[in-house]
Amino acid sequence: MSEVRIAAEPRTEFGKGAARRTRRAGKVPAVLYGHGTDPQHISLPGHDLMLALKTPNVLLTIEGLEDGASLALPKDVQRDPIKGFLEHVDLLLVKRGEKVVVDLPVNLVGDVVAGGVVQQEVVQVSVEAEATHIPQAVDLPIDGLEIGTQVLAGDLKMPPGTTLMLDAEALILQIADATASAGETEAAPEGEAAEAPEEAPAAEADESAE
Repeated sequence: MSEVRIAAEPRTEFGKGAARRTRRAGKVPAVLYGHGTDPQHISLPGHDLMLALKTPNVLLTIEGLEDGASLALPKDVQRDPIKGFLEHVDLLLVKRGEKVVVDLPVNLVGDVVAGGVVQQEVVQVSVEAEATHIPQAVDLPIDGLEIGTQVLAGDLKMPPGTTLMLDAEALILQIADATASAGETEAAPEGEAAEAPEEAPAAEADESAE
């Protein structure tokens, strides 16, 4: 797991106006908390933070703090819903050797069997891992899985040093018959068309009554 060093500055102004001024200066408002300490309000360089957050569960070394550099994990990232720029970040203080619970994406490896289609129910799973050794994903090979196969959370092979925190019976994905799925989709319009002739006798009865 890679660590990214990033320089912080203390933040003394609060509110929407102060946050806008911080973002106009190319920085992102953030709060650093955990281990029973008082929350620290800081700002981080926007470009550096954006690049760092491209890595899931990236470990940040926050420099420039009053008590020296600290390790932290992003816990809540707020983005503008339209433009996508970073608005605010919550950071959780961690220590080397400490166990933390994070969400990892389920990475499908290989190609689905001919005639099959993957129906994935869960795209990420909660795991417990050492704060400085968090894997980027849980790999799930799908080569050779037959149509009708179901993969449960308990079937996943966890990366070394990682413990699954999800119900082992939770359905991750299943391999469905692509032909059958297509047939069900095509059958719907035929069913609607079959109902049309049933209305004809009623219409004829109304005309004869007139």
